[in-house]
Amino acid sequence: MKRTVPIYIAATLLAVAASILTGLLSPYAETAPDASFRAEDSAPPDGYETPHPAPSAPPDGWSDGSFTLRLSEDGEVREISMSEYLAGTVAAEMPPGFEPDALAAQAVAARTYAVYSSRHRSSAHPDADVCSDSAHCAAYKTEAQLREKWGADYGAYISKITAAVRETDGVYLKYDGEPILAAFHASSSVQTEASENVWGKAYPYLVSVETPETAETVPSLIETVVISKSDFKETITKAYPDAKLGADASLWFGAAEPTAAGRVASVEIGGVTVPGAELRRLFGLRSTRFAAEVGDDVVITTAGYGHGVGMSQQGANLLAKLGYGWREILETYSPGTEPSG
Repeated sequence: MKRTVPIYIAATLLAVAASILTGLLSPYAETAPDASFRAEDSAPPDGYETPHPAPSAPPDGWSDGSFTLRLSEDGEVREISMSEYLAGTVAAEMPPGFEPDALAAQAVAARTYAVYSSRHRSSAHPDADVCSDSAHCAAYKTEAQLREKWGADYGAYISKITAAVRETDGVYLKYDGEPILAAFHASSSVQTEASENVWGKAYPYLVSVETPETAETVPSLIETVVISKSDFKETITKAYPDAKLGADASLWFGAAEPTAAGRVASVEIGGVTVPGAELRRLFGLRSTRFAAEVGDDVVITTAGYGHGVGMSQQGANLLAKLGYGWREILETYSPGTEPSG
């Protein structure tokens, strides 16, 4: 017997779920021209709360070329100009085929994150401002790595990215006069997520906002994960020994608690409460906006990719296609902030 688990999920996902489960949609169609695009979430704020013994925020009107960062790569720390760093991180974090204003918005987000990080200490790299580990700071690729990745397209792609960096030279986002913790992720569905539902801390500019992605405009928005009931039971009971998963798998899932943005805050499994973020981690789900169905297997369908906080990269690209400038994109995803300069 099949049972659809009563987990809150947006109408956009429900409308396409049947097609996905019968294989009519590709589970992950990447954005051209970079079919290898796997955008990483921006890092959570953990470890960045202790003020770094560094100068205050740079004054308005400063230049990327005059600002030096300490970058940690594979444990080695080197000094690098902000302009060089931004070219490498924007190229690593967003496909060069995205709209110019989306790339410019990403450049501002990356610059803001770097400025914030330069003023706060991280135990992960106490001698550096930022690192090239996408699991902690943001992805970064050197010129040699980009040449190898892009081949004959290197010249055209890097020109487009450096143009986005130059257009926004020195601009970072501020809230109450201070650089913000700029967050971003690959894609959302319907709404982005508020920071307190992911990191346990509310930031006034990291709130839930509407975002334009749909399964039609972002083919990679929806993914289905099929897990055998035996693997699901083993994974859950190992993480939650008190969970009671009996022979009737249709009874495994109980009530779910949604966040205001429509993601799964927590769900009852085997009589224990499992945070949505923990279920995402345990099964490698793309996001916490998901629905589950129990039949021969446990089938979990997700919408979006990433923690959902801050700027959606796919959403930024869609807004740019609609005519939004990079300032308007940033205003959409970081309400209440203002750009320096």
